[in-house]
Amino acid sequence: MNNRRRMTGVVTSNKMTKTVVVEISRKFRHPLYRKVVHSTKRVKAHDEIGCQIGDQVQIVESRPISRDKRWVVENIVKKEIRTADTGVADLNVEVNEETEASNDSA
Repeated sequence: MNNRRRMTGVVTSNKMTKTVVVEISRKFRHPLYRKVVHSTKRVKAHDEIGCQIGDQVQIVESRPISRDKRWVVENIVKKEIRTADTGVADLNVEVNEETEASNDSA
């Protein structure tokens, strides 16, 4: 293993060629006021894998690839499941057994 920094974030844009925009969110407690602070950072990362919007990816620090790119997508931690007609699929949808049985008999 090497000593490069690794961070996990969500892909927010993949419109550029071999480049994705990854949003890294961080939550920490303020040292003086003890309030929980939410912080987000958007970085451009080199993408050879082919990530989609909504994928949770791990990025690793690298040499400067272009003016803005200093990170590379290492792997996809969690893929976003998308459908053709609606976009993002709802994973918590329950299947009704009665409608499934009527479709089999028809």
